[in-house]
Amino acid sequence: MKLLISIYFFILAVIQMGLFFGIYHYYRSQNLLRPSLYWMSSLLVNVVGLFIFGTGIITIQNIANPEFNFTVANTFFYVATMLQALFCQSLNHEVSKRVKIAASVSVLIFIAVFDSMRLYGSFESRTAVMAGLASLFYCWQIYELGKKKKSSPSKQLVYMQYANFAEMFFAMGRFVIMVASAFTIRQVDQIPQLLILFTISQLVMNTLSYIAIGGYWAEQITIANIKTANESEATKAHLQERELLIASLLKANKTASTGALSASIAHELNQPLGASSLNIQFLQKKLSEGELNPNLQREVLDSLLADNQRAASIIRSLRSVFADEKMASAKVDLTELINLVLTIARPEIVKQNIQMVLKLDKNLLITANKGELQQVLLNLMNNAIDALKSIENLNKSITIRGEHTSAGVQISIADTGSGIDENVQAHMFELLSTTKGSGMGIGLWLCKHIVMRHGGSIWFESFPDKGATFFVGLPTVAVYAI
Repeated sequence: MKLLISIYFFILAVIQMGLFFGIYHYYRSQNLLRPSLYWMSSLLVNVVGLFIFGTGIITIQNIANPEFNFTVANTFFYVATMLQALFCQSLNHEVSKRVKIAASVSVLIFIAVFDSMRLYGSFESRTAVMAGLASLFYCWQIYELGKKKKSSPSKQLVYMQYANFAEMFFAMGRFVIMVASAFTIRQVDQIPQLLILFTISQLVMNTLSYIAIGGYWAEQITIANIKTANESEATKAHLQERELLIASLLKANKTASTGALSASIAHELNQPLGASSLNIQFLQKKLSEGELNPNLQREVLDSLLADNQRAASIIRSLRSVFADEKMASAKVDLTELINLVLTIARPEIVKQNIQMVLKLDKNLLITANKGELQQVLLNLMNNAIDALKSIENLNKSITIRGEHTSAGVQISIADTGSGIDENVQAHMFELLSTTKGSGMGIGLWLCKHIVMRHGGSIWFESFPDKGATFFVGLPTVAVYAI
């Protein structure tokens, strides 16, 4: 009988140990979502308790007054069950320091009380106490899991709750058997078969609950991966349609800028629409004369398609210009944001054979609107690339610096182009002012608008044939100016 019971405990210990090492290796292989230390610690402590208890069963002589190793084993079981309950609580909210202290004190009290019962009590009283405590912890776990399911439904939490119900059933069954026992048990052979069945069944359900927790963690990793992928796709979509970030364009200056902006829109649209009109007239003329050959037809249609796409792009870029959305702020790592902007601009950087130089201080953290700052950095980066397109210099380079200042942080983007013409320097940040052959002249105006909304400043330095440098100064915590 002793050997058989010990084998049961060893088998369950080996199964749980395998689960622990499997999770541990997976834990080290990924960084997206870490498993809870409460759960991992509970599983490890329970494995140790099973091994100690199984070994003690083999050598025990008097089950009414066993050796101290049974106090150690049962303490491990108590700690494991308590840690599992704390894990369930951590699903809903962070475990408070008071609860942690209370849990630590309860372990010391348990050791003193259980060891006293080991010396002066009976097998029946110790078993009843352990079963009763376990039932209380299972009730706590079931309650916490129920709260979590309401806010975040999960099949794995349902499985774990079922396992907890089963554990509580078998624990209460053990309690009833001991309370109803009419004689004192002193030898392992005297333990009722029903009690052994309920004890092993409770441990099996305990193993299933750990497996359910592992399944829940894997489920959360899958959800996190999907969320990350969706966020990545969403970011790409927003970057492909950068015009969506112009939503705040007229937020601070609607009345003064609406007329001028409308004129600019009309001017921009007239060009592709006028070109389309000429191509259509040309196509009609050739059709009426019967002189339209396939090559000419393809050329005209391609031109029409390009003009149509250009007009559509202009409309898309301004569709949200009058939106009045409240922009939220959050902690922004400027180093990560700069790397993201470089990823977007990398194809053009490689195409133009531009060398990038990064000189960034550590911990460039501010509280601001990430999307708006991304628009600023992307506009300045694209301007720097454009400045290098027209030069024949083989040593094209862009240097991005990020450093802490007394007022917050400062970012600078410097190119080795030909510099900015003195005739246009005074109007660089004005709405509808542009030095490019295409565009609407709102890029640098929008940059200044965003930076000033964050309580910062933007300026530039330019030297003939040596390039230009744009500076952005931002406070650590942005104070939006409406």
